[in-house]
Amino acid sequence: METVGVLCLVVVVLARIIFWVWDSSERMKSQVQAGLLGNGSRTLLVIAHPDDEAMFFAPTLLGLARLRHRVFLLCFSAGNYYNQGEIRKKELLQSCDVLGIPPSSVMIIDNRDFPDDPGVQWDTARVADILLRHIEVNDVNLVVTFDAGGVSGHSNHVALHAAVRTLHSEGRLPEGCRVLTLQSVNLLRKYISLLDLPFSLLHTGDVLFVLTSKEAAQAKRAMSCHRSQLLWFRRLYVLFSRYMRINSLHFL
Repeated sequence: METVGVLCLVVVVLARIIFWVWDSSERMKSQVQAGLLGNGSRTLLVIAHPDDEAMFFAPTLLGLARLRHRVFLLCFSAGNYYNQGEIRKKELLQSCDVLGIPPSSVMIIDNRDFPDDPGVQWDTARVADILLRHIEVNDVNLVVTFDAGGVSGHSNHVALHAAVRTLHSEGRLPEGCRVLTLQSVNLLRKYISLLDLPFSLLHTGDVLFVLTSKEAAQAKRAMSCHRSQLLWFRRLYVLFSRYMRINSLHFL
């Protein structure tokens, strides 16, 4: 038991040191992100369910806020798997408010063709058409969504990646519109929070966002808006998942 206690203490101390070093370096002034993404872009975050924005993309959203991006959010379902769709819509708007996205920039698709159901395969062509329409209407030049692994492997997440990849590979995206996908990692890396930072720095994608302590508290406040979803295992997720602190993203 004493050995376990010592190991836990070492882990906590290492995490605090890593976080302090990152904070003291002023988030590296986002030099890589600023060079790749520019300032003031119009970005569309594409998610499958209410809570995806806070559970997986909070570091990206807060990182884009540093770069003065105007962010639009497109959610392809109301999250009605347990008949909580109306509640979850309100929770999403509350979370977006915490993350700096106004209600006028949030679109929630509540359509039976796109159910919140891992057992249903969404039609790639239909998702792609709707996605393209929102890109064009909002004059978007950067799209952010899941990679092929969908972070959690959820089929609805994967469907979004399939649709945006189709638009990209067929050359249907507007000129100058780029796509960033959130990197999925193995189970160990997924649940070691900031201890994953050294691995992320060594094996990062094209863009890396890491939250400061102040921003991490903001991300937790956003996730706490999703009260209907905060079961015990999601509370543990908030404490231990790297996605509440770190986002590595790749360009298509």
